Amino acid sequence: MALKVAPIWVYSTNDRKNFAYSELGFSDFVCTNGGSPASLNLRLRRNWECLSVFSHRATTPVEDEIPLTPGVAAPGGIEEATQITEGRGFHKDLNSLPKPLSAADLDASLSNGSKVRVAYQGVPGAYSEAAAVKAYPECETVPCDQFEAAFKAVELWLVDKAVLPIENSVGGSIHRNYDLLLRHRLHIVGEVKLKVNHCLLGLPGVRKEELKRVLSHPQALDQCEITLNKLGVTRVSAEDSAGAAQIVASEGFRDTGAVASARAAEIYGLDVLDQRIQDDSDNITRFLILAREPIIPGTDRPFKTSIVFTLEEGSGVLFKALAVFALRGINLSKIESRPQKRRPLRVVDDSNKGRATYFDYLFYIDFEASMAEPRAQYALGHLQEFARFLRVLGCYPTDTV
Repeated sequence: MALKVAPIWVYSTNDRKNFAYSELGFSDFVCTNGGSPASLNLRLRRNWECLSVFSHRATTPVEDEIPLTPGVAAPGGIEEATQITEGRGFHKDLNSLPKPLSAADLDASLSNGSKVRVAYQGVPGAYSEAAAVKAYPECETVPCDQFEAAFKAVELWLVDKAVLPIENSVGGSIHRNYDLLLRHRLHIVGEVKLKVNHCLLGLPGVRKEELKRVLSHPQALDQCEITLNKLGVTRVSAEDSAGAAQIVASEGFRDTGAVASARAAEIYGLDVLDQRIQDDSDNITRFLILAREPIIPGTDRPFKTSIVFTLEEGSGVLFKALAVFALRGINLSKIESRPQKRRPLRVVDDSNKGRATYFDYLFYIDFEASMAEPRAQYALGHLQEFARFLRVLGCYPTDTV
């Protein structure tokens, strides 16, 4: 089956005769007829795994990466899938759990359609897995070792959806995923807000006073700083919180604990030594649901629209851009700026002493209106008067905790 490329809503002014998308760093997601399609010659070893990304790609600027082209053939077939199940104590063989894929594990096809297959970053027991189950209670969850692996799993039809974190009420935005939203041809079709409950985990029979080291994701460790300081433990960073619990269970060191979810304790046979150890009790993570096709926007319930744009040079241009929403009574729920990687600096004449340089930005905005509403359509039409580039990332129903 040929790889299906979803439509992308892109705007660019036509009066810039010499303008090229590559100047903005968007050449990797604008479809062209030229060039030779890339090809994949990779295999899927296990039916529950999704693709991975070569380690050096994580450090490559997003706009510099080579995109998948419409000519790439879709992968082959998947016979079975693994469903998330309740933990039943310690797994003697941790290899029996679903694992993230390596780069050689890409050859797969559509599932049989019986259940929605949802990709997430991490290993079983991760908060992202819990968010996927909240969005789709009967789904089959597919762990991926990197954020970009989850994006590509959807693009290559290995899974139907991906659920990825975009911001946390304590730690802030996940900048990598903002960059990947621009890099890939996926649409936001929903959001999930999940309340995070960090637990201190250890081997069976261990007391928390015996711990000397605690492993977890850096953000999870920072969010539990008060409790960990009282214990006087050494904090060790891990890829993710559930992965930290897996390490503690597999290594078997009694002086080592992990900060992770209660479900991770069930899966890996660990004891919950303490609950709700986060400094802020209202710790909420917002996740985005990504799919190959957009959903039809409606007005029967509250909707949210996410966009990204860049602006022409000039004083007060950002004020004018934001005013198009205020003039129509549209509330902005999120504003995020990211420097452009291919045009990081804009040079401006500054008297006779030299030239000033400053960052040229991409602006990501979430506003509380549906694209089915005329006011939202008029606002974006008005925004095009100031924008050099405009793309709608998705229009989707809002979620509550």
